[in-house]
Amino acid sequence: MPSLVHVVDDDASFRTAIERRLKLAGYDVATYATAEDLLDADPDDAQPGCILLDVRIPGLSGPDLQGRLIAKGSTLPVIFLTGHADTPTTVRAIKAGAEDFLTKPVSSEQLLDAIERALARQNAAHAQRGKLETFRTRLATLTQRERQVFDMIVRGKINKQVAHEHGTTERTVKAQRHQVMEKMQVHSLAELVSVAERLGMLDISTL
Repeated sequence: MPSLVHVVDDDASFRTAIERRLKLAGYDVATYATAEDLLDADPDDAQPGCILLDVRIPGLSGPDLQGRLIAKGSTLPVIFLTGHADTPTTVRAIKAGAEDFLTKPVSSEQLLDAIERALARQNAAHAQRGKLETFRTRLATLTQRERQVFDMIVRGKINKQVAHEHGTTERTVKAQRHQVMEKMQVHSLAELVSVAERLGMLDISTL
């Protein structure tokens, strides 16, 4: 499926030129004259793509649209295009997560490089979310006791300490620990700790 680039700019001739340029490069393109038009279209995050967004557009400005998209949970990367770059706007946009801030007129090479970077970042983010979902699914298969053992061993407790705390034998804890490793599909304690970190289970202050 070709990546879809959403172009938001109130200049009709610019939209036409950019659309032609991007289609020649192999992208699908959707154009919008206002920020509200894009919000109405409600672009799908699941499809690979990004947003080329003019800073100064009538109605809702580019940075304001960026804020709206973040608030609704959009993960589409945003690349700003502007004919009037100013430092405060640039800083605000980048701090809010904009992928790039390009000044018009922009060369094809510069534009396509920015889009490729944005798509690569989106792809990496999707892959990370997919992994996280897999880890959560595996975590849900643990019994209550296995979850307790998981919590303790990733915090550095040895089998003897876990057994003492749970009033059971080291042998039992060893078997439970083996079950945890099997269900989480990891081969080492280091891998298990890494999974726990990714799942947000390890608060550094409690280690």
